[in-house]
Amino acid sequence: MTDPPLTRRRALGAAVGGLSLPLLAACGGGGGGGGTGTAQSPGKGSSHGNGSVSAVLVPTRNVPVGGGVILANENVVVTQPKKGTFEGFSATCTHQGCLLANVAGGTINCGCHGSQFSITDGSNVTGPLGSPAGSVPALPRVGVTVKGQDVVPS
Repeated sequence: MTDPPLTRRRALGAAVGGLSLPLLAACGGGGGGGGTGTAQSPGKGSSHGNGSVSAVLVPTRNVPVGGGVILANENVVVTQPKKGTFEGFSATCTHQGCLLANVAGGTINCGCHGSQFSITDGSNVTGPLGSPAGSVPALPRVGVTVKGQDVVPS
């Protein structure tokens, strides 16, 4: 039996298939971080006697009052709007899906198009490219709680 003739479609399929494997491997979640300069490394997990593991997102001392930290590996922003109150939000901007860049001046800020979100409730306070508040959806909440001196998922 002979192979069918090489057509443009078969050649393109082979080329795309051959290139996609290295790209998929590069996108795999095997380690290294690559977040923004304001992103924090993940916390350590701790085992409990019942076999469950509670991952520490960030020590409370690393979350400034009136500010927050972006945890790129967990896709979470942890804020402390007032002393002792911790909030969690998705670290993905609701405008076009960019990883949020930093937390400063009472807002969570996107570096792609300038959207800003409240550190208190995740609401949009400045839309993309200076458009009005509420131009994009609020950041989805992520449940967090404080255990001892650490912020953990709830």
